[in-house]
Amino acid sequence: MKGHVARKRFGQNFLVDQGIIGAIVSAINPARTDSVVEIGPGLGAITVPLLERVDRLHVVEIDRDLIARLKKQHPAERLSIHEGDALAFDFASIGSDLRLVGNLPYNISTPLLFHLASYGRQVRDMHFMLQKEVVERMVAEPGNADYGRLSVMLQYSFWLEWLIDVPPESFDPAPKVDSAVVRLIPKAPELLNARDPVRFSSLVQAAFAQRRKMLRNNLKGILDDAGFAALGIAPTLRPEDLEVGDYVRIANYLSK
Repeated sequence: MKGHVARKRFGQNFLVDQGIIGAIVSAINPARTDSVVEIGPGLGAITVPLLERVDRLHVVEIDRDLIARLKKQHPAERLSIHEGDALAFDFASIGSDLRLVGNLPYNISTPLLFHLASYGRQVRDMHFMLQKEVVERMVAEPGNADYGRLSVMLQYSFWLEWLIDVPPESFDPAPKVDSAVVRLIPKAPELLNARDPVRFSSLVQAAFAQRRKMLRNNLKGILDDAGFAALGIAPTLRPEDLEVGDYVRIANYLSK
């Protein structure tokens, strides 16, 4: 890996499979003038082929050694480096119509996805490499054991598409898990019909706090039996039995 040792605290696993790299760049299919932002460029496996396709590339990186390396390899007018933690980074500061790309660190992928969901209005699309188990949760349908808070919140905000399966040997060092690439396209504002997004988010979090319990128990003090009856939702259902639209209906009922 040319002198750089992967750092566990940053969740570093570097993509080395040229076939997978080519498939990811083809899936993104960037135009020359697109505003592409790569999260965690690492050793530049995706950075280099992206730079061949776009006039200017933005990257967000936390590792100072990798930042120094990137600065040596690429001129500043082609590669804009934003030093810092992607979990705290203001992506709107780069502009709008952004195309986000990244092999996301698996140890922070869920909170990072929630953070990125708040930039739906500034983003055209996102293409991320994630732990396969996380992608399974993202795209899971109601009634499935993988369906949970992440599924509901992301499916409310985005159209999701599972694109590519990636085996461990595609990385150095090889992780102990399978990976997958997923595409997220923000839904149009008129489709986001939760009246109070904060209430909607807290409702979903409460509903899945103890997923083996009935909704009546998880939503105690939030929604009473009269509310369940008014909405036509059985209080004996479990949280994974409701569709995204059902959670929106409950949140809007509570926002009246």
